[in-house]
Amino acid sequence: MPENAAEVTAAGIARLAGVGRAAVSNWRRRHADFPQPVGGTETSPSFALGEIERWLRDQGKIAEVPLRERTWQQLTADPAGAATALVRAGSVLLLVRERPARWLELATASDARLAELLPAALEDVLVPRFAEAAGRAVHTAPPREMLSSVPLLRGAAELAAELGARQSFEFLLGRYLDANPRQYTLTPPEAAALMAALAGASAEGVTVLDPASGTGTLLHAVPRPAALYAQEASPELAALTALRLALHTDADIRARAGDTLRADAFPDLAADAVLCHPPFNERNWGHDELAYDPRWEYGFPARTESELAWVQHALARLRPGGTAVLLMPPAAASRRSGRRVRADLLRRGALRAVVALPAGAAPPYGVPLHIWVLRKPVPGERTSPELLLVDTAELSPRGGREGLDWGAVQSSVLDAWRPFDRDGTAEERPGVSRAMPVIELLDDDVDLAPARHLPPPAAGGGAAELAEVRERLADTLRLTVELTPSPVRPGPSEPARRPGVTVGELARAGALELRAGGTGTGPGRVLTEQDVLAGTGPSGTLPDGAGEEPVLVRAGDVIVPVLGGGSVARVVDATTAGAALGRNLQLLRPDPAELDPWFLAGFLRGTANNRQASSYASTATRLDVRRLQLPRLPLADQRRYGEQFRALAAFEDALRRVGRLGEKMVQGMYDGLTDGTVAT
Repeated sequence: MPENAAEVTAAGIARLAGVGRAAVSNWRRRHADFPQPVGGTETSPSFALGEIERWLRDQGKIAEVPLRERTWQQLTADPAGAATALVRAGSVLLLVRERPARWLELATASDARLAELLPAALEDVLVPRFAEAAGRAVHTAPPREMLSSVPLLRGAAELAAELGARQSFEFLLGRYLDANPRQYTLTPPEAAALMAALAGASAEGVTVLDPASGTGTLLHAVPRPAALYAQEASPELAALTALRLALHTDADIRARAGDTLRADAFPDLAADAVLCHPPFNERNWGHDELAYDPRWEYGFPARTESELAWVQHALARLRPGGTAVLLMPPAAASRRSGRRVRADLLRRGALRAVVALPAGAAPPYGVPLHIWVLRKPVPGERTSPELLLVDTAELSPRGGREGLDWGAVQSSVLDAWRPFDRDGTAEERPGVSRAMPVIELLDDDVDLAPARHLPPPAAGGGAAELAEVRERLADTLRLTVELTPSPVRPGPSEPARRPGVTVGELARAGALELRAGGTGTGPGRVLTEQDVLAGTGPSGTLPDGAGEEPVLVRAGDVIVPVLGGGSVARVVDATTAGAALGRNLQLLRPDPAELDPWFLAGFLRGTANNRQASSYASTATRLDVRRLQLPRLPLADQRRYGEQFRALAAFEDALRRVGRLGEKMVQGMYDGLTDGTVAT
């Protein structure tokens, strides 16, 4: 085997073949000709990708490994490490994008010759885009180091011919971030788009800085920039940001690696806008050594107020009149240790708006983060005497963060911000937004949390809406009575033991198809785990970009959550069909000539069945769907059971609606009686 041949783990083999990891373990046990491990450990072996590819084809498991999958496996197996390999692949993709003829000429060379020629060819592209090598984030490897990555680089260029250079990099970057979810804090693209709109970065020809750029999502949201400046403490992320932006736009790109607060890479910059999602709750941000730094124009931040240091850094790098938008933890608006800095930001007109986002808008997803909008004062210009406060908490999703309606959030925020930005004031919307005089906020606490200052909204639309809710509740209660199952007839004292079959056996026999959710990109709805558990419609969205095709559900599919140890199975109806299958969900697609979907879903929900098919860890329970059992019955008998299970599902759905309407009615009455919109 060549020294630089790609290796693949059991999880990678399962992804290649579209099966679970248990299937790969079975193949290793049952097939003597299954390739032997070439690396890894005894508990987590790795295999030669080429040998696995040939074996899967010979066994009829796949016709051919998809190009994007092969390229990803080559990237993860690169001796330089996945992050370094991704930077090298991105550099070649930039060469392919900007000088395609030069790449085609290089690609005809042998691997060794290509490794020798690539550094100079890459420099010809990197220098014009990122300036001289001394300060830029992206560096070119010498030929002997480049040689090990040549198969990956050829694969990346081949992928670019299929998807495009930018889309190929976005696919590989997305895969890399998905494989390392705990290593990076990512800004959702929807939050980035909202922040860019608040900063006025949609104007053509603006200069924008992100001093804590991460993977470049905030700068990626700027539509028509003249120049983009990025700094990031992690050298690998700084390089990935630079390449991502260079593949996305023709703007001038300046990306640097380094600690922004201690070693600012752009001390003389006067940007039109600053976008920033700073690290939260940092104690070691430079408090002791930066005590006399000129950036602390609004007060020296306390050791526990690292976010207020980032706020003042952003203001210091703006031109007069420029706008900074930062994603902030909600505690920064109310901690007593930061009240003096907040007060000075208000007095001098630098802080223009505080926006409370719904929980689930950005990590950490359980906390409703804030957006601060700031403007660098223009000398001699009269400052605004009001602060805009916006609260979008009412838009928090019921079914987890995937259900957040970003369109409604953006409309709510921008409808309040745009007139305030233009006129210095805005119409009050109870419970949503208010332009508040700064003088009223300058008390002992200087608490800027929007919810504490907004007038409460009318209780659920007042008495008229409560009357409508009551009527719907009464109708649903009547329906629930009608759907209540008939009195049960006891079965025999000793039920006959029926021959059974597992879901795994049915899948091998072709009676049903198994698919796992959680992959894919593009537009469209996503049926999330929370939607299945709550019995609601698809509420999630897919990430943007070119990548894998998502698994789309069809009417008659049975969806089972695999985490949590619950006993839930949902049959997809026509209104849900076409949605993508979300994470932690397993799809069972029965052959209608062999299996009735309602019969299948009903027996999958049996408590004993789920208990036998579940495995237990210290923090979670996982369901192995293949071990669930069904009785062997003729199709006619299956349909008889299926009708009973369908009726039970309708009764269960009615009970859910009763619960939701009842909660709404009760809370509406409490709110109406306490705020006076409902008479006693």
